[in-house]
Amino acid sequence: MRHWYLLRLIVRKEVQVRYRGSVLGIVWSYIKPAVQFAVFYVAMGVFLGLNKGMPNYAVYLFSGIAVMNFFNEAFGNAARSVVGNGQLIKKIYLPRELFPVSSLWVAGIHFVPQLVVLLAACLVVGWIPGPVELAAILAGVAIVALFSLGLGLLFTTANVFFRDAENIVDLIAMVATWASPVLYVWTMVQAETPAWLLNLYFMNPLTVAVELFHYGFWAPTVPHLGNWSIPPHLFTLWTPVALVVSALLLVLGDWVFRRHEGHFAQEL
Repeated sequence: MRHWYLLRLIVRKEVQVRYRGSVLGIVWSYIKPAVQFAVFYVAMGVFLGLNKGMPNYAVYLFSGIAVMNFFNEAFGNAARSVVGNGQLIKKIYLPRELFPVSSLWVAGIHFVPQLVVLLAACLVVGWIPGPVELAAILAGVAIVALFSLGLGLLFTTANVFFRDAENIVDLIAMVATWASPVLYVWTMVQAETPAWLLNLYFMNPLTVAVELFHYGFWAPTVPHLGNWSIPPHLFTLWTPVALVVSALLLVLGDWVFRRHEGHFAQEL
């Protein structure tokens, strides 16, 4: 907060650089998730028939995609932020953490258009949320923000010393969508796995965040939930666990980052 002005400058610079020379500019924030949604909807909803047992499957699918897009952009950009700004870091001194934190804010800027589209779709099909649904959405956003920034701090530190870290980041981003109930229903996992593995599945903060978005955006739009049901202890156990795990990861990432940031300029 003491360097809020610098943070705003870096965020503005990142957005301007990304769309420099682009005709459509920030409209790409609508086009990319729309194309991604169309591909997944046709593949999973039409070809595999998941939309048949799931009312308003389009809303269900896009609410999960929005969560994963937020995570992938925030985590991926944060993990590359220090190396990507290496020339600036070597020339002047400023708090290095501004770069991964700014990546989270830029991801949030691109997350807003997806939320607008999601809200519009929900309102069309009769979305009337209550306080619990709205709280679930806010909790889901908080979990993803903390989790992605914590991972980003860890991997941006590792990336300075070992460029292999970028490949691991790409692998995590690729696996994350399939390791959470974005394209399928969590009850499918329940039917095929023992109880201990299902508990491990819900230890993933992204799984909890996706289910909170399903509860907040999709569930109020349908009179019956089809193949989906609220995961047991979602609010009393798994949401607090996800928040605690994400917060601890952020503390760990911050500690590792601060411990090694003094060597960044030398390594870069």
